[in-house]
Amino acid sequence: MLKKRDLYKAVEKHFADKAFTIISGARQTGKTSLLRMLFADLKERGEEVYFLSFENPQILEAVDGHPDKIFMFTGSKPLPVIEGQQQKRLVLLIDEVQYAKKPAHFLKYLYDTYEGNLKIVATGSSAFYIDRQFKDSLAGRKRVFVLHPLSFSEMLHFKGEQHLLDELLTLREREDYISPYMTDLRLMFYEYLTYGGYPAVVLQDDESEKKFLLEELKNSYVKRDLLESGVSMESKFYLLFQLLADQVGNLLNKQELARTIQVDNKTVDHYLYVLEKCFHIALIRPYYRNVRKELIKMPKVFFNDIGLRNALLNRFSAVESRADKEALLEQYYFMHLRLSYPLDQIHYWRTTTGNEIDFVLESGFEEGLAIEVKWDKKNFKPKQYEKFLRAYPGFKLLCYDVDGFLRV
Repeated sequence: MLKKRDLYKAVEKHFADKAFTIISGARQTGKTSLLRMLFADLKERGEEVYFLSFENPQILEAVDGHPDKIFMFTGSKPLPVIEGQQQKRLVLLIDEVQYAKKPAHFLKYLYDTYEGNLKIVATGSSAFYIDRQFKDSLAGRKRVFVLHPLSFSEMLHFKGEQHLLDELLTLREREDYISPYMTDLRLMFYEYLTYGGYPAVVLQDDESEKKFLLEELKNSYVKRDLLESGVSMESKFYLLFQLLADQVGNLLNKQELARTIQVDNKTVDHYLYVLEKCFHIALIRPYYRNVRKELIKMPKVFFNDIGLRNALLNRFSAVESRADKEALLEQYYFMHLRLSYPLDQIHYWRTTTGNEIDFVLESGFEEGLAIEVKWDKKNFKPKQYEKFLRAYPGFKLLCYDVDGFLRV
């Protein structure tokens, strides 16, 4: 039985809007499954809805000829938007819309021709296409939703651990609550820190199969991203990918990376662009009053799935004994924070003398949260951050430790 993602409610809510709905994200995060669930729900509600995949060469050839040919594959066709010709909406659910020769032109034509009489919900496996081809021509005509790998709470839901999910939600609602299932929750959390949140990996109980599936993601699905984005020198790309995996939460020095893999800076920039637009990594910028300073300082790198990061390094040993356990924890909190904050509001802070705060989250002008991640809260020394708090008194300083996942 298919399980609904947290994003489903937001997509469903946007269904009433006449703007087209685009669901993007990395491959294998469950976009097609989400679309199929939406199809079943809309059918049940009596909507006239059709599910079409652009992986079907017959459909793709037709729409590449002219956007209107999409209606060769539906039971009816919407009326053009001419005064007095409003009708009940026709709904098209399109999987893998980026395979169209001109996806932006295709969607723009249909929106402008049938506005209000046609609703499209489309998935696209790679933001690489959506970013480059869905630019100004679709302004005001679309809203993009990103489907990430499963969050920790979604992992519990997918694994059928409803009692643990209920405990987690209670812990997050009640500061005074102490759960009798703390040990079980920690074991699940350590599993998440090891194997991540790709749905197929989460649903597999056997550890060797989990590793096999992550290898498939790393070798097969990432390779498709490379082919479709025109990446050359595949071996150097994967070497860069591995280097980034070993630098999670650290500053990204592009010149040093270029020297290490023996390519020029422009090639590194292109590789990073592809990795970002295919939702494998995210770069966060430093927090400064001076915006120009902020733009020229080195970003920090994080992965969008912790299991894929571990697979690149072939590190699957027990979390508690790992030398990189604090980096894993910082990676987890990044993935948790991105669910509540736009990426451009997530920063870090660092001085030339090495003083650093892991995350700075803006909620307003020079106000918000500053978060330091420590595996053990005993290692958190508030005095070390006085320089930041004096400079930015509008920020509240918090420490998230290994048990912080229970409360936030």
